[in-house]
Amino acid sequence: MSTTSAAARRGVHVRRAAGGTGATLALVAISVSASPAAHADDAYTVRPGDTVSHIAARTGASVAAIARANALADVSRIRAGQVLSIPSASARTPRTPAAPVSSTYTVRAGETVTGIAARHKTTVKAIISANSLRADGLILAGQKLTIPGAAGAPAPARTPAATATTYTVRAGDTVSAIAARHGTTVKAIVAANGLGPSAMVRIGQKLTLAGASSSSPAPALVGDTFAGRTYARDVVDAANANKRALLAAGVPSKAQMQAKVAATARAYGLDPALAQAIALQESGFNHTAVSPANAIGTMQVIPSSGDWASSIVGRQLNLLDPDDNVVAGVVILRALVRMSPDLPSAIAGYYQGAASVRKYGMFADTRRYAANVQTLMTRFR
Repeated sequence: MSTTSAAARRGVHVRRAAGGTGATLALVAISVSASPAAHADDAYTVRPGDTVSHIAARTGASVAAIARANALADVSRIRAGQVLSIPSASARTPRTPAAPVSSTYTVRAGETVTGIAARHKTTVKAIISANSLRADGLILAGQKLTIPGAAGAPAPARTPAATATTYTVRAGDTVSAIAARHGTTVKAIVAANGLGPSAMVRIGQKLTLAGASSSSPAPALVGDTFAGRTYARDVVDAANANKRALLAAGVPSKAQMQAKVAATARAYGLDPALAQAIALQESGFNHTAVSPANAIGTMQVIPSSGDWASSIVGRQLNLLDPDDNVVAGVVILRALVRMSPDLPSAIAGYYQGAASVRKYGMFADTRRYAANVQTLMTRFR
């Protein structure tokens, strides 16, 4: 079964990108060599869904300092209930900035550490060191970075030449989506076309796109149709934006994502074989996977389902973040297992939606999906 088929049932009404949650992005876990434990004044008990980077952000310690204080060979390997020593301020290794000037920068979709370093006249190495990033400089849209050694204000981004073009409205278009695709603003389109306050447009209407970039819109990486269903333009635009952000940021390998799925399932008391089978069926453990319905990442979770998962764990999850994406999928599966009469129904709920399964029963493709997942589970026993 194609991995986007699951999203086809779950994402019909999604109208926003996952990044709209405004969640703080957790740093992806990095490998740290074991070293003798440092003096620590505080103790922290790991909660389900925690990562070392989350704990570091809450306590003010660095990932590296926590790893040293607890002799963690791999900071991605912590478990719920584990007690960690949090180094006191005096015990933490001070981080020396590359230069006396520093600033804070919020990562935008499609950006890389190399590009940010060039704009701020600093180095990739300095940014990686100041933010405890992985050696490959993985960053995600919305992440806040400390920029050390920035020589004054960043170099201004190159602005494409503006011009006026004509665009014919297609089914599913909105003014905001058209503006985003063509590098202009809703206000400019409304003013240029005499649209009302509601900015309503109709199929076939020709719009003057004042202030639009002279360059063509970025090519689509995610199509708008799957299994005969065509998705709304703003949903597909959000899916493409998320796809570009994941590709630009870089993601863990499939083997690393599989390990995350298994470890997270164990932490939340879910059968790891079930979680891994779902992830394999949905994305093949490929965290750059995004469907036309804007189902995101390894667990193929749409933003509204991500909000439900966030309410379960008590913190906002960002589906672009590898750890948060897996947590979202696992807690949704756990909830479905608890509320469903049997395992096939729980699996069907992840694909078709629990309410739809209760109301209509399993559709033919849902039955195939559930059977496939149960077969895949045998691989992970």
